[in-house]
Amino acid sequence: MTERSPGQWPVEQPADLAAPEPKTDDQLYVQRAAERALHELVLDSIRHDLEQQPSPLTVLTAARNWCSRITAAAEEIARTKRSTA
Repeated sequence: MTERSPGQWPVEQPADLAAPEPKTDDQLYVQRAAERALHELVLDSIRHDLEQQPSPLTVLTAARNWCSRITAAAEEIARTKRSTA
């Protein structure tokens, strides 16, 4: 039996511990601004969809649908990441 479990010694392919080039303050600012813009765009899109609903009941139904679709997407992505890890 030659298979080893994760974390077992000796390691066949050691991780490269060389730190990447540190980002400048400007690069970090631009990255944060881009992440924030994407976040706002997504939330505003969902809000727009909810505002288009004709009644309070359909707003809540649409919100539940959004939640279930987001959860389903998260579960699919997590499953994919587990299988590739």
